[in-house]
Amino acid sequence: MAEDKVLLKKFSKDGKDAGQVEVSSEVFGIEPNVHVLHQAVRRELANGRAGTACTKTRGEVRGGGKKPWKQKGTGRARAGSIRSPLWVGGGVTFGPRPRDYSFNLPRKVRVLALRSSLSASQSKFRVVEDFSFLSGPKTKEMAQLMKNFGLNAQKVLILTNYKSTENQHVLLASRNLASVKVRLPHNLSVKDLLDADAVIASADAVQEINERYAAYV
Repeated sequence: MAEDKVLLKKFSKDGKDAGQVEVSSEVFGIEPNVHVLHQAVRRELANGRAGTACTKTRGEVRGGGKKPWKQKGTGRARAGSIRSPLWVGGGVTFGPRPRDYSFNLPRKVRVLALRSSLSASQSKFRVVEDFSFLSGPKTKEMAQLMKNFGLNAQKVLILTNYKSTENQHVLLASRNLASVKVRLPHNLSVKDLLDADAVIASADAVQEINERYAAYV
């Protein structure tokens, strides 16, 4: 049976141990449901597809209104239009048409998927108090933070409310780092969590995630 609490490691900006953060085992300590994780990732990928691929049928290609030659007596195969799919420049048979690839999952399934991904990613979490140590939107300072945590050239997911005053420089400071993604805690993505090599989260973001998804238990 799972314990009531799970402890996430907390670090200073220098990458040194700064204690622990208690979170619910119902959010960060469950047995991940692989099937639900698969469904959630499929949903995120499908919902991200534009679905704008389009080809023209023979009825939409310009031209081809006149029969190219008479039906019989030429020795050639009969033809009714130069825009037949058999001709170069003709229409496309059963080609892609604009469509919506998205599908939905029940809320309980989506929540279970997020709790499963948080539990599967528990060991990746590095909690910091906040990002107020950033003096400005400086890539150099964010790169130094990655170096302090030993995360050079690794895929890093940052979870924090970058709209708050203490975290206001996180988004711009990370924008030029190709391996770093920044997300709001209420915009959690199962794919992002599973895909990341490490997750750096501010203490308030962890608390928000814990409270939000513990409420569904």
